Amino acid sequence: MNKPNIVFVHSHNTGRYIQPYGYAVPTPNLQHLSETGIVFRQAFAAGPTCSPSRASFMTGMVPHSCGMLGLAHRGFALTDYGEHLARFLKPAGYTTVLSGVEHTAPNLPMVGYDKILSFHQIELPDARNPKDPAQAASGFLRSGPQEPFFLSVGLFETHRPFPKADPKNHPAEDPRYCRPPRPLPDVPQTRADMADFKAAARLMDEKFGLVLDALEDSGLADSTYVFCFCDHGIQFPLNICNLTDHGIAVFFLARGPRYFHGGRDVDAMVSLIDLVPTVCDLAGIPIPERVQGRSLLPLIDGESENLHDTLFAEVNYHAAYEPTRCVRTRRYKYIRRYDRRDHLVLPNVDDTPSKDFMLAAGWAERPREQEMLYDLSFDPDEINNLIDNENYRSIREELSMRLDRWMEETGDPLLDGPVSAPVGSYLNDPDDLSPEDPTYRVS
Repeated sequence: MNKPNIVFVHSHNTGRYIQPYGYAVPTPNLQHLSETGIVFRQAFAAGPTCSPSRASFMTGMVPHSCGMLGLAHRGFALTDYGEHLARFLKPAGYTTVLSGVEHTAPNLPMVGYDKILSFHQIELPDARNPKDPAQAASGFLRSGPQEPFFLSVGLFETHRPFPKADPKNHPAEDPRYCRPPRPLPDVPQTRADMADFKAAARLMDEKFGLVLDALEDSGLADSTYVFCFCDHGIQFPLNICNLTDHGIAVFFLARGPRYFHGGRDVDAMVSLIDLVPTVCDLAGIPIPERVQGRSLLPLIDGESENLHDTLFAEVNYHAAYEPTRCVRTRRYKYIRRYDRRDHLVLPNVDDTPSKDFMLAAGWAERPREQEMLYDLSFDPDEINNLIDNENYRSIREELSMRLDRWMEETGDPLLDGPVSAPVGSYLNDPDDLSPEDPTYRVS
């Protein structure tokens, strides 16, 4: 049997704010993909920051297991690039191709793709890169590539800076009628910020459409599995770099010839680390023991109703050090911090109009709790901390124990104390206000 082609198409900082998840963010190409494929309604990232999440969905391991504890452009790296899909699939006969954002290595050639069609300037800052990643990927697909191939298309959208909203031509982008993302307040600043996000999502969807149309027009759709998702939550306060669902919930759509079709939705919890074992199953490759995710195929073909009763996620470094871990079940979320800090790490919140509003309202003086427990059935925004509520004592103890056990089983370096950043990495001090201009370089 011929091995299928695999295409990952992923965006930056989108969360679930797209049309198929019920939001007033028009994304017609993703809507069509949903209606012909499968929508995973409860999909989560292994971390709410860029490089750690991306390294996890490319290796099938959580960030501390694959070694990606911070941002690649600030000097963090995988422990072993042989575990990345770009290299791992080669012995199975795959040509591996990148178009666009990768963000899992300080130096892009370290990753090991056979072909790089396009790249983001932050990854090769001294090289000229005139190609749009979606257009480059479309050209590759239409050129009649040798099969099988693994193609990763990484879009910069919906990363900031956002394009300006265009309500004249796109009425959904009128800030007067925009609802800000949860859990931010509904004020003019956040509405305008969300309107600009919608403009970025429109461009993102158009680029997704270029790739999907190329698959259809080239006749490759019947031999290709497409996995479409984002890395983590949106680039707003209380979202990115937070272990609430606002930070780790992601959109995840899939379509393919034998599995992942029919316009179905799946409510079982899944993680982006499940992508690698799924690819292994589709390609007929044994799943390595190191992989911590689970193949989605038993869930899709009806052999199993659930893959995970618990999911885990983490933060180590973003702009600054903020060591945090969480465990999530269908109903509860337990979050634990490890820095004994009682006020916010503001450089881990990107500079935005929404952040300006929050700071003006006194956000920097708000307390920062070390342990949190949320009942997601009654508190989906994860605002009412139940950690000291005696009615939830048994839940707190059970989830705390599960988190401890997971950290031990995965060799979490936090168990031995604060985790050091690699020599040469660039960091902000946790007391900085902004992530711009890193405070120091680790020596």
